[in-house]
Amino acid sequence: MTTLSTVRGSAGSSGAAEPAAAVLAGARTLVAPALRAAIEALPQSTARPSGYHFGWWDPAGKPAAESGGKALRPALALTAAAAVGGDRAAAVPAAVAVELVHNFSLLHDDVMDGDATRRHRPTVWAVFGIDTAILAGDALLATAIDVLAASGAPATVPAIRGLCAAVQALVDGQAADLRFEQTTTVRLEDVLEMAANKTGALLAASCSLGALFGGGSATQAGLLGRFGSDVGLAFQIVDDLLGIWGDPAATGKPVFSDLRNRKKSLPVLAALTSGTPAGRELIRYYERETAFTDAELPRIAALIDDAGGRAWCHAHRDALLHQASASLAAAGPLPAAATELTALARLATHRTY
Repeated sequence: MTTLSTVRGSAGSSGAAEPAAAVLAGARTLVAPALRAAIEALPQSTARPSGYHFGWWDPAGKPAAESGGKALRPALALTAAAAVGGDRAAAVPAAVAVELVHNFSLLHDDVMDGDATRRHRPTVWAVFGIDTAILAGDALLATAIDVLAASGAPATVPAIRGLCAAVQALVDGQAADLRFEQTTTVRLEDVLEMAANKTGALLAASCSLGALFGGGSATQAGLLGRFGSDVGLAFQIVDDLLGIWGDPAATGKPVFSDLRNRKKSLPVLAALTSGTPAGRELIRYYERETAFTDAELPRIAALIDDAGGRAWCHAHRDALLHQASASLAAAGPLPAAATELTALARLATHRTY
């Protein structure tokens, strides 16, 4: 797969490829006006907490230093449109819609997980209350569908149906994730399926909707959706690694946060099912009903590593990226946009935050 160091140039009229950071920045610039307009059109009861969540406003609704996300999903949508020969600007409704759905899921996830901090700020429920956070998430989801419906694009109907299917998969994945926290018998393949739904489905929709709004064929949209799905699962694998070994200053999470919450993430499940001495010792920790102590967490992380959990994740991530690359090539993309999609995939799956 193309590395970031090889992706140079300008994606303007020359059609040359941009580095991944520039693609993300360009997506934020292109999508921001439409995204803000969608939020500002909401009733004040949901507009203010939503704008706070995006980092635009403080709790009182006054302008604040932005602390929003990376805009990976909008960037994938816009670049997928360019990959099939379309205009990135034509795919802005798709990019806005997937970003709204992503943030709907974050608002609800924070409530369900009890997370009081996101992007180094108090979460919406911690500031405005649980009820308001849930309603703001509902408003974002409804607005995502409305943005697509109002676009008037030829791809409106398949795009809406595709986004709704992605939301159903996302919700099913979240339900499985919550269910796994309550059981001691979870299979590795079950967690992979959960992650593919919870994270992969929306990245798949980002790419397939972008391709549809760019005028691509159903076949191209399907292949680019497959690319996004594999990148999404690889993204989740890296997220799980960072949940154990990530730098708190970069991730915004406490050290060993997923272990402290006893999450059955992919490195944990790979280690628990390894059949190794370290894996067997790890099983004894997870069969115990009492909470892990701060002193035990480094030992548990070391056991996961010794049992091959981290190595399995790296190998599976690389295999997924290889599959994603094959799907991308099969879609027959324009070279510059294909290089940018490859760079975005690498950035998403080799990150440290």
